[in-house]
Amino acid sequence: MSFEVFEKLESKVQQAIDTITLLQMEIDELKDKNGALSQELETAKSGTDSLVRENEQLKQEQQAWQERLRTLLGKMEEV
Repeated sequence: MSFEVFEKLESKVQQAIDTITLLQMEIDELKDKNGALSQELETAKSGTDSLVRENEQLKQEQQAWQERLRTLLGKMEEV
């Protein structure tokens, strides 16, 4: 009788070990995916920052050109 109990216990322990092993493998896979996604996010942030800077520069250039155009139109009206 006690031999059967030990066999059942051993089976349950082995199932627990198998489950733990599978969960550890899944955790490792998720960590790898998380790392890849973090890198992708950093790249996207860097790209966004670059686009924001470029946008600001273009806005400043547009304002400068508008001011030059206003100046030229003002000179033309004087003539």
